[in-house]
Amino acid sequence: MIFKAGQIISADAEIVVCNPTRNYVSCAALKLMHALDAFPIVTDKVTAIDIGASTGGFTQVLLERGATHVIAVDVGHHQLGACLAGNSAITLLEGLNVRDLKQKHLGGREIGLIISDISFISLKLALPPVLSLAKKGAQAVLLVKPQFEIGREAFRKGGVLRNLSIAKQTAEELLIG
Repeated sequence: MIFKAGQIISADAEIVVCNPTRNYVSCAALKLMHALDAFPIVTDKVTAIDIGASTGGFTQVLLERGATHVIAVDVGHHQLGACLAGNSAITLLEGLNVRDLKQKHLGGREIGLIISDISFISLKLALPPVLSLAKKGAQAVLLVKPQFEIGREAFRKGGVLRNLSIAKQTAEELLIG
């Protein structure tokens, strides 16, 4: 395997390209697959909400892993992958800021699993409306992005976090509340 673009190989070397995302609408699918393999998250026969759905990589994985329905929320428009568009197991709420999520958007469904890979908004702002609508005991897989949770003063020039304990503390604060 080659991991560096500049690595020199022999002229007669067999070249095989490995693309683990070829069957998915985005690379994001791999992030969720890894989390679902690593943690005891129940996806079978559950209604899930995908916050920041974008092209639907997480939504696609949830359906493959047995979710009965996915509510895909994104503030953007026309991003959902063509292979997912029109799927009756998906309620697409595009152009909706998750902070404006209401019971009426759920179509009478109870959220049993919350999935999030949002950007440009803090989970501290995005989660309260979702949590208020989720059923008791709902599980969550949340990607915590320090650049959207922590003030700029914690970062060095170039956006590098100065102190990793701050990132850990931020993630713990999100869990508590």
